[in-house]
Amino acid sequence: MISRLRIGFLLLVMILLTAADSRASHMVGGDIIYRCLGNNRYELTFILYQDCASGNQEAIRADAPLRFGIFKGADKNIFYTEGQIPNFSQEYIPAEFSNECINNPPIACLQRQIFRTTVTLDTSFYGYRILYQRCCRNQTIFNVINPGETGVTYYVDVPPIRSVGCVNNSPVFKNFPPQIICVNNPFRYDFSATDPDGDSLTYRLCSAYPGATLNDPYPDGGNMFMPRNPINYLPPYSGANPISSNPQLTIDPVTGIMTGTPTRQGRYVVTVCVDEWSNGVIKNSISRDVQFTITNCSKSVYASMPSWRDREDVYTIQCTSNTVKFVNTSYGGFSYLWRFGVGDASSTNVEPTFTYPGVGEYEVTLIVNPGTTCTDSITKKVIINPFFDVDYTFEGKMCPNELIEFESEIFTQIDTAISYKWYFENAEVKDGPNTSHIFPPPGGDKYVTLVTESRLGCVDTLTKVIPLDVIDVFAGNDTIIVVNYDFTFNGTGADIYQWSPSTHLSDPNIARPRAVFTDTGTYTYYLKGMTPSGCEDIDTINIRVVLYPHMFLPNAFSPNGDGLNDVLRPTIVGYALVNTFEIYNRFGQLVYKSANDNYPGWDGTYRGQPADVGVYYYRITFTDPFSTDRHEKTGDVTLLR
Repeated sequence: MISRLRIGFLLLVMILLTAADSRASHMVGGDIIYRCLGNNRYELTFILYQDCASGNQEAIRADAPLRFGIFKGADKNIFYTEGQIPNFSQEYIPAEFSNECINNPPIACLQRQIFRTTVTLDTSFYGYRILYQRCCRNQTIFNVINPGETGVTYYVDVPPIRSVGCVNNSPVFKNFPPQIICVNNPFRYDFSATDPDGDSLTYRLCSAYPGATLNDPYPDGGNMFMPRNPINYLPPYSGANPISSNPQLTIDPVTGIMTGTPTRQGRYVVTVCVDEWSNGVIKNSISRDVQFTITNCSKSVYASMPSWRDREDVYTIQCTSNTVKFVNTSYGGFSYLWRFGVGDASSTNVEPTFTYPGVGEYEVTLIVNPGTTCTDSITKKVIINPFFDVDYTFEGKMCPNELIEFESEIFTQIDTAISYKWYFENAEVKDGPNTSHIFPPPGGDKYVTLVTESRLGCVDTLTKVIPLDVIDVFAGNDTIIVVNYDFTFNGTGADIYQWSPSTHLSDPNIARPRAVFTDTGTYTYYLKGMTPSGCEDIDTINIRVVLYPHMFLPNAFSPNGDGLNDVLRPTIVGYALVNTFEIYNRFGQLVYKSANDNYPGWDGTYRGQPADVGVYYYRITFTDPFSTDRHEKTGDVTLLR
């Protein structure tokens, strides 16, 4: 007969197991998008992708109602409002995967839940962050430390709203997350998005963020907060290198096409960020945090060859030669047959070379394991165009801050150029057959690339080195000194120096003249620097001379992220050096210390967390300007929020 105590123990174990199951992993990915309806009203759409094959059904049911929080402020960490959405739509996403040469097609089930609501946002100088958090990720994720204790955070930002109306609509991903990814097989997936505002979009791999915890698996919006740091990736993995792959998993920054060949099975966290560009400036970003499941599909044959730029149907466009070297990126082959599209011309070499008879468009076909039960083939175009080549010249004074002219020259018979893109080192891109550019200091070798595309599809790329003199004159930081203090200037960045005015200077034609100021006031000096070839640059320095040295520290500060009085730091006038700056709490614990005059100031945190509101005590030591004597000042300061 089982005792009551044992029955109670068994019931407790069952309750704990049930509670653990309710936190089980089921999240595959998520998106948050918004659409402006006018008058500062926004329709928010939360999309949850859930694993309905191995995900816990109780955890999936617990996703509704969906809870979210909205935050504002400079760091978007000030709570604004929260919401719950009880109603949702749900659909199952087809895998859309089949191949007759896969012996063990994996079982996949992906469902999507969509939650929608409407909110009104006040005008805000900093904008808003919309946040959703859930616990927890799958315990068998390979690229995360302690994945079973790491939740998910999905978020999207709304840019600053300075007037009533609409400031932006978020981009929207075109496709669902991938369901079946085969190990040791080339992977290609379209992660591109569309933007209702017509903004330019660029794509990159980025880091995921942790979310809710085991103790609070589905927090209310008011209890959410944006993590300071990304999830803890297991080395050598990172946001930019999320899976084992050869070649490495990459995403095209322009097209959003992700490619790679996974080399290890398992689950991995992969995050894609999409940046919105307007007038050459990133105005907002969205992200998609998804779980890749890489499995052994036992695919025996895969025919593959590279593509020409973003044209999947074209192998190459040749504009300077009729001879083509073919690259074979197939998988699982033991014999090959190439047909070049010229009569019966063919080859059984792994990577053959073929010379085409003349200008024209040809079809090349690669058959892997021809005549066997499990074969694969691929066909692409080879385009041979008339000769097309590009060159460019440049002229001007080879100095920073001087205008340099660039002029292109095209060599062709019947083709014409339709696009000119000039790429400069500062990421600036200019159009047109001719252009000009001013390089900022310090100069040195600059690389300029001209990419020209022709009417017939030829693309020619030419990079040249623009040799500039190195000059970047710096007269020094503005400073405050005491009367009769022996001050030494420190000019840098040139070969020849000339200070003006020469008043008080020991030598106006050297980099480091000395000066002693006997009267108070503000003195402005101009430093003109030159190179032997004639390049010039100018900088200024303002020196304020006071009668006595002093030190000032506010008696209160408010590190609340509003950009005003967020950091506590001492201001010295005339003293040579701040040696130490220390902050103690009311228990005598040291909560902040800086030294050697490299003090950023106290930001109101202790051990990475916001310090309590209250009174703190400071101790500052600093060095006298005319001797090695050290002075000390103590007092108290109040931390406010």
